[in-house]
Amino acid sequence: MRYSVSHITTLKYAQAVSMAQFNVRLKPAPWNGQVVSDYKLTLDPSPAQVVEGQGGYHVNEARFALREVTSQVQIESRFTVEVEPLPFFVEDAAGPGLAELRERAMKKPDLSDLAPASYIFASPIAQPQHEIGRWAGSLLNEAMPVMEAGRALMSAIHGEFTFDADATETDTPPIEAFNRRHGVCQDFSHIMIIAARAHGIPAAYVSGYLRTLPPPGQERLVGADAMHAWVNLWCGEELGWVGFDPTNDKLADTDHIFLGMGRDYSDVAPLDGRFRGAGTQAMYASVDVAPLD
Repeated sequence: MRYSVSHITTLKYAQAVSMAQFNVRLKPAPWNGQVVSDYKLTLDPSPAQVVEGQGGYHVNEARFALREVTSQVQIESRFTVEVEPLPFFVEDAAGPGLAELRERAMKKPDLSDLAPASYIFASPIAQPQHEIGRWAGSLLNEAMPVMEAGRALMSAIHGEFTFDADATETDTPPIEAFNRRHGVCQDFSHIMIIAARAHGIPAAYVSGYLRTLPPPGQERLVGADAMHAWVNLWCGEELGWVGFDPTNDKLADTDHIFLGMGRDYSDVAPLDGRFRGAGTQAMYASVDVAPLD
């Protein structure tokens, strides 16, 4: 499936600022089954220099600074992407049991950005929560194959939690969303990550997009008007990382476009930075994912 993706972010400052620095994470990182072309990042005002490289985890990052007085910044990211279907064997795969998976992950001599060891332990947002771990324990057991465990957590979140864009903010702690049983894709992904790690499953936060318009006869996916988030679980060397979307209760497939993955949202936030000036800022985002086939 081929898509044209457009993501425009506009920042407006209540008062003009004299300096602003940004980290932008909107260029897709390499991912199996996905080919990106014609990527273009447009900045207005245009900075003197843009430094591009890899972020702390499996994410691309562009850094730039504006040193002239400005009251508005626009960041536009555009690219074309082709997404292949999941390999046929993944849907029916089982993977190792949780006890074996945990042992494999701990013994794997790899500290790269895609190594499971980086995604086993607590991270800034996905902190251990006893309540979430105990809830997950009612769904899992040590002998359960990891793919079955991932589906169990994904389906339970989808069934027990309500998608509600007004229930949480970007900085709402996962435990609050868990207790309310309301939230958005970011909340559901963090809850699933905490639940998985509590039982030794390496779990990563994925930032990306969903197709805006569904195929004829299919329901529109929840969260398609903005950026989307889901969870990658490491399912052993044979399967590698597999995407689970608890918001829509489905594996990440041709409807999902991968941008990057990290331990939690803080590693892959599409935009962050700082500015020098008084007053506040407002941010507006427009996302369009148009099928080309």
